[in-house]
Amino acid sequence: MMERTLDIATRHGAMETFICHPERNGPHPAVFLLMDAPGVREELRDMARRLASVGFYVALPNLYYRAGRDTLFGPDVLEDGSAERARMRAIRTKMTIPPVMSDFAAMLEFVDAQPAAKSGPVGCHGYCMSGPYALAAAARFPDRVAAAASFYGTWLVSDAEESPHLSLAKPRGELYIACAEHDELAPLPMVDELRRLFATSGVTGEIELYPGVHHGFAFPQRWCYDRPAAERHWERLIALYRRRLG
Repeated sequence: MMERTLDIATRHGAMETFICHPERNGPHPAVFLLMDAPGVREELRDMARRLASVGFYVALPNLYYRAGRDTLFGPDVLEDGSAERARMRAIRTKMTIPPVMSDFAAMLEFVDAQPAAKSGPVGCHGYCMSGPYALAAAARFPDRVAAAASFYGTWLVSDAEESPHLSLAKPRGELYIACAEHDELAPLPMVDELRRLFATSGVTGEIELYPGVHHGFAFPQRWCYDRPAAERHWERLIALYRRRLG
């Protein structure tokens, strides 16, 4: 496995990005792993490594780069009332879809110049806050994003600019949306509304509800980690990327 951390130049600065890919038999299809709200950490790097080990060039960008390189958070970042949670939320609430799409354009330019990354279609998946970003990328860049997935994405039906539910007919690739049964950030009535809109949009893909699990179920270090559901998420994601990217 080859891995390194480097800066990708964007319109707004230098976006620190973790890159990993197989050592042999390249070039490999490029995929983007978009972080959840607590940010880039070793847990996510390990997930990137797992995906790279089955044949993909994986980029994990620090989407909080505008706030500086000190956007790493302590272990209590998810605890109600903690200073780290308040710091994270102050940064998180400034994140909207349009600037992230500008960053995504820079990421596409970057991988296009990498010999280890296969040219052509790419994949993108996001967790939590980045579920909407992954789906928005498929709509904003339909000629490039051949596969996009959202895992317990937050507020996929909202009044946000470029909210995923508004552009389900735009992607030309395949979408996969995984929702947790217990998720206050994506309540079941919202999932039902999304299903209705998905069915009428004509987009290729599916929405799957993971029964009995909570928001965050795929993260090995989270209290709600559910191994069967997490392994299903890997099965669905890898199959999607192999189907659409080769």
